[in-house]
This record gives sequence, structure tokens and C-alpha cells, in this order.
Amino acid sequence: MKNRKIECFCSWFNYSSRVQAFGFALIFLLLSLVGCKTTLIVKGDFPTPVINKLPLTVNVIFDKNFSEYNYLEKNEKRSEWDISVGDAQVQLFQQVLTAMFNKVVNSSIMVADANDPIDLYFQPSIESFQYNVPYETKGNMYEVWLKYNVKVFDRQKQLIADWILTAYGKTPTAFLKTEEAALNEAMILALRDVGAVLSLKFSHVPEINNWLKNRKSATNLNKSAQIISTE
Repeated sequence: MKNRKIECFCSWFNYSSRVQAFGFALIFLLLSLVGCKTTLIVKGDFPTPVINKLPLTVNVIFDKNFSEYNYLEKNEKRSEWDISVGDAQVQLFQQVLTAMFNKVVNSSIMVADANDPIDLYFQPSIESFQYNVPYETKGNMYEVWLKYNVKVFDRQKQLIADWILTAYGKTPTAFLKTEEAALNEAMILALRDVGAVLSLKFSHVPEINNWLKNRKSATNLNKSAQIISTE
């Protein structure tokens, strides 16, 4: 009888130990999942616009907030994402603006180049970055929304134009293996959208269009004056 009690106790003890071990393992797994952070450095390729270059020298200002922009998800109801966008958006703007103008000079502040006078200063800043993951969308999609503020200044550093660029990108998860790859692709598509809008609409922004017309008129007057003086 005594041996039977010992056997029962041992069986119960082994079972209890297994349950506790399983419980601890489950708790550890849940804590790991809750505390897990997904890091994404956005990378991709951007097409170069095929457009007529404006005969201007432009100083593009990429300040630290822009070139090192990093988004950290703080909503406790969402998975923790750490998304680095700075390098990708600098690459995009650099590539598009180089296709738009004769010469592009980069800096982190407005600086005048005595050897090659600046015609325009171009300063982009990111106003907002939003994304949705599949469980937040009606479809099995990763979606990205971007909003940029673009300011353009003349040679005297007087503001010419201040306007908003918005863009959108989405990627079905079925085409990609990981959530990082899917969100990265959606981000790249949104940035490409920014590039397309910028290259096609820059000259049509009313304030910039007026500035370009006035500059052309002034250039024509200078040429006429030079011709007259040589006669």
C-alpha cells in the first residue's frame, strides 16, 4: 500500500512538473513575441525620369531629420516596427532632381556657392508616414502613405513655393515571402510615386511656373541688351 502511494505521488509530481515546464515555456514564448521588434531598413531601386532638364543649378537641402528619418511604432495595439526610411528617400530625391536640373548640389543647410551661383534652393521634409498591415486592411495587403512638404527658395533665399506631395504604395503579401519584404516593397512603390509626381508637376506649381516665366523674360532681356551693346 505504501509503495502504491509513493508511485501515485511520483506520477503526480512528474505530471505537475511537466505542466509547470510547459507553462513556463508558453509564458516565455508569449513574452518573446510581445517584446519582439521588427527592424526594416528600406532599400530599393528607382527609375530615372526621362524629361527635359531645366537649365538651373539647384542646392538640395537634406537636413538630419530627413536624411536620418526613422519611424518607431509606439501604438501598443500594433506590432513593434522600427523602420529606417532616411537613406531611401534621399536616394529617391537625389536621383529625380538630378534628372530635372542641369546641376544639383547637396547640403544640410542653405549655402551659397561662389564658384557656381545657386538658382534655387530645394528643401524637402517628411510630414507623415503611415502604414497598414494585412490584418488592418480589407485585403491581404501592406499599404504605405507618405506626405512630404517641399519648399523652394530663390537665390536670395526668399520663399517661392511651399507645397505638399502625397504618395501611396501597396503590395499583396502573396508575392513576397516575409512581412519585411512586403512592407519594404510597398514603401518603395510609394517613393516611386513621389518621384513621378515631383518630376511631372514641379514646373506646374503656380508659384514656380511664374518664377520660371519671369526668369526666362529677364534672361531674354539681358540677351537683347548684350546684343545692342555690341552693335
